Parts: sequence; structure tokens; C-alpha cells
Amino acid sequence: KEINEAYEVLSDPDKRRKYDTLGPNWQEQFGPPSGAGRRTYTYGGRTSSTPFDFDAGGAGFSDFFEALFGRSGAAAPGMGTRGPREDLRRRTGDNIEQPVEVTLQEAFSGGMRTFNIQTTEVCPICKGTGEIGNRPCTNCGGQGMIPRNKRIQVKINAGVDNGSRIRVAGEGQPGIGGGPRGDLYLIISVKPDPMFERRGDDLYADVDVDLVTMMLGGEVPVPTPDGRKLALTIPPETQNRRLFRLAGKGMPRLRGDGSGNLYARVQVRLPTHLSSEERSLFEKLARTRHVESYS
Repeated sequence: KEINEAYEVLSDPDKRRKYDTLGPNWQEQFGPPSGAGRRTYTYGGRTSSTPFDFDAGGAGFSDFFEALFGRSGAAAPGMGTRGPREDLRRRTGDNIEQPVEVTLQEAFSGGMRTFNIQTTEVCPICKGTGEIGNRPCTNCGGQGMIPRNKRIQVKINAGVDNGSRIRVAGEGQPGIGGGPRGDLYLIISVKPDPMFERRGDDLYADVDVDLVTMMLGGEVPVPTPDGRKLALTIPPETQNRRLFRLAGKGMPRLRGDGSGNLYARVQVRLPTHLSSEERSLFEKLARTRHVESYS
């Protein structure tokens, strides 16, 4: 009713003058009733109880239309048939995932690592709208975003394994409507190592041991992923492929204290290029072992 009345008044200057003078009861030529200065209007699904003062020499009339259409003459938010545009709302950008590869040494020791990542940024030409005028932006192909490569430095926690996720805050997709960027998640893949086999937090390694040490006993060095050497005692008459456990020398536990175990599998290393003296000794040993086997 009020909207129809407003348009009727707008179209006739004489009616506008009477309205400004007499208020909403201008048609009956009576003065404005008490309380007529406060009217409640509903528009765009919202209710306004703003006290429009129709007695203030036309100011109230302007206030009514300002609330209804806005200062620019366009419909106020919510007045349009489609409602507020979703793309103008402030929203955090999407998270993205990117696979990355680390060495077993990096997974064992942890530390800082630089990665090249692929992400996007708002097109500087169209400012993310995807359009220049009424045409698609040629810089971004109408997408509003352009790809970019970036180098980031990330901390690798000791003990990471295949499938571990590292969150890098604020390196995801750009936000919408001025919102913050989403997050980047690096999905870890550990490269196979030529020396160590990983099983959970435990490591397995083959260690070559010379024939004399396998027979008479002694010490041999066992390598670790970080380049250290651990001393392993070999008892006399150790059989080939025997497994020795070095407690707490495996992979650090990503969640929790301590580390797994390192298992050393000894393999006999047979001598080559025997001297005449060595050959004579082995022949003597062979005769002795042959006699013993038949005694």
C-alpha cells in the first residue's frame, strides 16, 4: 500500500505538495494523526520500524524512499528478486593438497625443506571478476584467477611417513570478497632407500661381514640414515643372514617419544683373489673339516 501511495505522490507535483503538508492523510485533507510519524515497512523480507517523520517538510518522504531504494536510487540489499550476491560475501579460500617427496634421511632427521608449489592468485587485470567491461578477461580467460609457482620453506618433522600431512597456513586458494586464503596441505611420500627398508618405525639393513669375523667373531660397523656408524658385536660362528636388533636406533616416532629399532641382517662376504698362502690354508681347513665329517 505504502509503495503504491509513494508512486502516486511522485507522479503528481500537487499531490506531493499536499503530502508534504498533510502527511499520509492528505487525501482526507486532515492534519496528520498522532503517531503518524512512525510507520513500519517491510521490504525484501526485512522489517524496518524506522520513525519516518512525514511532518518534517518532506524529509520523512525522502527518508522513506532512501530506505526503500537507497541513496543511489537502486534497490537496497535484499530488494532485488535474486537477493544479495553470494560472490560478494567474505569467505575463506579453499584448501588445496599437493604431493611432495622426501628422502628417508629427511624423514629420519627432520629439518627445514624448500618446496616448489603450484597455487593461484587473483588476476591483477580484472581483480578476480573474470570480466573487463562485459567481456571475459583475456589475462585469466574469464576465471578470475591465474596460476603461479611459489617456493616455500617448510619444517619436516622427524618420523614422517607415506601419507603424512603437513599444514601450511594461508597458502591455499585466495579468499572471496576479501576473505583470507585457505591452507595448503603437503602429502608426504618417502623415497625408497637403497640401504634401508622401513616397516613402520623399524628399519632393516643388510650388513656385509667378512668370513673370518663370521667364524671367529668381532665388531662391524652398522650405518644409520643420518650417516652415523654403530658398532655391532658379531659372536663367533655366526650364521649367514642372522638378524641382530639395535634397540631404539630406528625411525623416530612421529607421535610419542622414542624410536623404533634398527635390525641388521649380516651377510657373509667371501674373499676373492686368494693368495697362494690363503688358498693353502683353506685347503688345509677343507681337509680337516672333511676328516672331521667322517670321524
